[in-house]
Amino acid sequence: MNDTILVTGGAGFIGANFVLEWVRKQGAVVVNLDKLSYAGNRESLAALEGDGRHIFVCGDIADSVLVGKLLEEHRPRAVVNFAAESHVDRSIHGPRDFIQTNIVGTFELLEVAKSYWGGLQEDEKKKFRFLHVSTDEVYGSLKPGDPAFTEGKRYEPNSPYSASKAASDHLVRAYHHTYGMPVLTTNCSNNYGPLQFPEKLIPLMIVNALAGKALPVYGDGMQIRDWLYVGDHCSAIARVLEAGEVGEVYNIGGWNEKPNIEIVHTICDILDEVQPKSDGSSYRSQIQTVTDRPGHDRRYAIDARKIERELGWRPAETFETGIRKTVQWYLSNQEWVRNVQTGTYRDWVEKNYSGREA
Repeated sequence: MNDTILVTGGAGFIGANFVLEWVRKQGAVVVNLDKLSYAGNRESLAALEGDGRHIFVCGDIADSVLVGKLLEEHRPRAVVNFAAESHVDRSIHGPRDFIQTNIVGTFELLEVAKSYWGGLQEDEKKKFRFLHVSTDEVYGSLKPGDPAFTEGKRYEPNSPYSASKAASDHLVRAYHHTYGMPVLTTNCSNNYGPLQFPEKLIPLMIVNALAGKALPVYGDGMQIRDWLYVGDHCSAIARVLEAGEVGEVYNIGGWNEKPNIEIVHTICDILDEVQPKSDGSSYRSQIQTVTDRPGHDRRYAIDARKIERELGWRPAETFETGIRKTVQWYLSNQEWVRNVQTGTYRDWVEKNYSGREA
């Protein structure tokens, strides 16, 4: 065993940001396993091309033979599992992929990791960690006056996506309590920032605004989320991996509860300032209300006091600083955006939003 870590899903949005930061700050080798589904993007890792500290492998976490070979060959001290299908709307249209990746895939990964961990020397076994990255959506929906989600909140998932993530969380917990595996679980709030696939709210609004397209807002736009800048999320995961107590769950939030319509207005106002439209009109004029999605949770909020109290972590970005960095990144990386907007992506946007005009 050495300082190498195995990251799964490391070509996705959060995973790629984590890999880039880990190599930059830690300087240790990262073995990056990603099956490059629609949201996995090798271009997001372009800065690491030719860097011997980054070993990319195209493959599925459910491929136990491949994962076993990677563990035996590279002898990592930790597995960090980002690999997941993660979009609620896609899970409503087609839940099967979510069951396969998030539940079956996590099970296969746990099985192989358990076998690898069991074969380590005692001192290596004590150092090994399996960190599972999850979501606040497993906790269900909050009413306006309800307290934020703590780590002890009962699971009440309301979509096929959140149900599949809840199941994976329970598997991770069970492998710790049944087999003694040294696991850690993090549940984060809504992430935003560079490299996010433009199906999610913030990049979709930026990309559509610049293209002169409608900015579709579900229902009344008053669905409230806690927004976490992806760089802060990555630093929190690194801190949990470094000092988290085995078997524990840590909620990671940005302390930024905001309704979706406020997010859209903020993006429009920033674009009005930094890239005004030639006709002088506001990007707000492109906002279009659309029929809400089925079972849409009204509010999520993370209570992140445990990770601050026990591990000394707090987010470095406010929403105001983070959203400006995000808008500027998309303005400066138009080629990346164009390259991910394939025919498949366009077909998905058409499928999800057509006929919803309210």
